Amino acid sequence: MKRSFAVVAAALLALTGCATQAPKAQPASTAAGVPRAGAQASAAKSESAEPLPDQELTETILYEFLLAEIAGQRGNVGIAAQAYVDLAKRTRDPRIARRATEIAVFGRMGNAAIDAAKIWYEVDPQSQRALQALCGLLVNAGRFDEALPYLKTLLAGAEGGAGGGFMQLNRTLASARDKSAALSLVQQLAEGYPKLAQARYALAQAAANAQQHDLAISEIRRAQELQPDWEAAVLFEAQLLQPSSNAEAVARLSEFLARHPDSREVRLGYARALVAGRRYAEARGEFQKLLKDFPDNTEVTYAVALLSLQLSDYALAERNLNRLLELDYPDKASVQLYLGQIAEEQKDYPEALRRYAGIDHGEQFLAAQIRYAQVLAKQGKLAEARAHLQQVSSSSSQQRVQLVLAEAQMLRDANRAPEAFALLERALESLPDNPDLLYDYAMLAERIDRVDVLESSLKKLIELKPDHAHAYNALGYTLAERNLRLPEARELIEKALTLSPGDAFIMDSMGWVLYRMGNLEESLKFLRRAFSDRADPEIAAHLGEVLWVSGKRAEAEKIFDEAARKHPDNETLNSTIQRLKR
Repeated sequence: MKRSFAVVAAALLALTGCATQAPKAQPASTAAGVPRAGAQASAAKSESAEPLPDQELTETILYEFLLAEIAGQRGNVGIAAQAYVDLAKRTRDPRIARRATEIAVFGRMGNAAIDAAKIWYEVDPQSQRALQALCGLLVNAGRFDEALPYLKTLLAGAEGGAGGGFMQLNRTLASARDKSAALSLVQQLAEGYPKLAQARYALAQAAANAQQHDLAISEIRRAQELQPDWEAAVLFEAQLLQPSSNAEAVARLSEFLARHPDSREVRLGYARALVAGRRYAEARGEFQKLLKDFPDNTEVTYAVALLSLQLSDYALAERNLNRLLELDYPDKASVQLYLGQIAEEQKDYPEALRRYAGIDHGEQFLAAQIRYAQVLAKQGKLAEARAHLQQVSSSSSQQRVQLVLAEAQMLRDANRAPEAFALLERALESLPDNPDLLYDYAMLAERIDRVDVLESSLKKLIELKPDHAHAYNALGYTLAERNLRLPEARELIEKALTLSPGDAFIMDSMGWVLYRMGNLEESLKFLRRAFSDRADPEIAAHLGEVLWVSGKRAEAEKIFDEAARKHPDNETLNSTIQRLKR
């Protein structure tokens, strides 16, 4: 009864990860807005020479300076910071004020850092670094009203004008704990720039950070009205749209590309959004367009390879994976793993074993060893496969669990469920609270008709992990499948659906329990949605059966025929078809 995704699906999800991200930030300062020590020299070159006071080096100043430095070297940051702040107040020297600011920030002495930064800016009002530091520190302390005039000055004098200042603004505000107050601050700053696209962009960012989704959408669209060809704005809009409607994000990016077909960043975002929507063939087409412009781009090459693998276009997948081995791609072990899977799919088992054996260390080592054993099992060498898994060294209990689960799965596939059950039972003696072992143990209990063990194991798992959606689902589905305690089964599946609302298999379970309870109309709603999200053969079997019983036999026949053609060996599907048609 346990269902699993294809290995490649997890990697494809990585392609959607920043599908429509705003442009990357420029080199960062500290959280409080103070430049890193390593950046001081280069930053100094970009500013005019600091106005230095005619400072007499008295014994008192020298003493306090040495006191501060020695305290800092001995790790007494608080004493060093306070000594430097006092020295800055006495000398009003910008160099000392800057040093006092940096040390106070390092020592997390917020008020002292603000005092020092104020002196720094007062004695060197032309210093953008001083102004940035002061703004960041005031924002970090939540002193927004006090920060407002300084931020206005910062915007007016920013490199690239106010537009450049607004594009940096939310980085300055990133440390603000009160996101609603930060939004209010940006709104006040933007009042003076009603026709500046970057001001609307900054407002959209601040609104998004404050969970004001509608305002964020409204402002980013205003930014695009003011600057229609702005790539960053359309990418940010798509990023905002994607969580609630990936289809809307795709449509918005597509509209932009229709007007600006040479926009590479938007095309990359569009391709990733298509992957997120599981429109793999279209996504591959977009990545291939990008590949023509960037033939040596490893990210794009990798995307084409994985999408081709997902689409069972093994020749193109293999060509691009081999290309990655030629290029300077850092994760060559993953490439070898996928090449092994291609060989495995084409039943070239010697080549698959060669690829997996070549991965002898690193993050993919364990996965390669498990697949190596699985290939042996496919060749009928189950004893050899089990011996291979048992001799693989593991660096943690969780790795050992993965090896045990892989061995149990091979036994299950060989129709030796009682042996697999006994194997997991022994593993649980040393790791009784391991969630993965408990879940698979419960699934095997169902296979050998030990519903009592299934129920006790899943209930224990739910106690250990109350947010384990599939534990609720598995227990609810098992009860529904056996027509037992249907109201309780429905409650369990509803809980699972609350925890994981977009899961096709849980929607399938909900459709199935509703069918068992006689609610055919509601059952079909859930089953249709589940099947549209994932055309799994077991979901097809459930949907087909409910359609058949509902009198929609032509539609049921069509679903059965298509599913049987794609999954001719699926036991659940075949038994359902035979039972209904006899």
